[in-house]
Amino acid sequence: MKEKSYAVIGLGLFGMAVATTLAEANCDVLAIDDNEENVQDIAQKVTYAVKADVREPGILKTLGLQNVDVAVIAVAENMEASIVATMQAKELGVPFVMAKAMNELHGRILEKIGADKVISPEKSMGVRVARNLLSSGFVDMFELSSEFSMAEFRVPKEWVGRTLRELKIREKYNINLIAVKQGENVNVNFDPEESLPSDCTLIAVGKNCDLNRVSEK
Repeated sequence: MKEKSYAVIGLGLFGMAVATTLAEANCDVLAIDDNEENVQDIAQKVTYAVKADVREPGILKTLGLQNVDVAVIAVAENMEASIVATMQAKELGVPFVMAKAMNELHGRILEKIGADKVISPEKSMGVRVARNLLSSGFVDMFELSSEFSMAEFRVPKEWVGRTLRELKIREKYNINLIAVKQGENVNVNFDPEESLPSDCTLIAVGKNCDLNRVSEK
């Protein structure tokens, strides 16, 4: 099966993190920015890094953007560059274009011109931080939708020493346990007959209201 290839346009903190993480996963990554220093910083980490102004007509075609599977448009701070890059990527037939939005209006424009997915990382992180503060029983929480989340929480005291088969977590609490974590070790195939240790955290998916009830135990 052919590995996906990616283009990351805009090498600020967000774009740099996306490009580096994809490259570390051995993906083919084309990184583009109009700042020479940013390009030099990532040149040894990705497949190809180039300095270019995406507002220049035809530049992305020249760089071969039409050959990638996914384009990440991370130049949100420059709305003109963001819009032009998104339009060019779609016109060149890139199958999936993800664009970073600076605000709600910017996001609506990106959707109108064809972005397959629009993200607002700062807003998403703000929501995540607020939910973690409100749900003090969670070690971490990732919102999947307005109703569902994936949460990591400390094993409730009354669950320690008991097995998953005994606890019947799905039936009793309406959540799906997907992993048991001890330190840096994450076990996604935890034996249902094995007793839960006192020093573990649990990772589960479910409705926010159900997760909150368990985290408060």
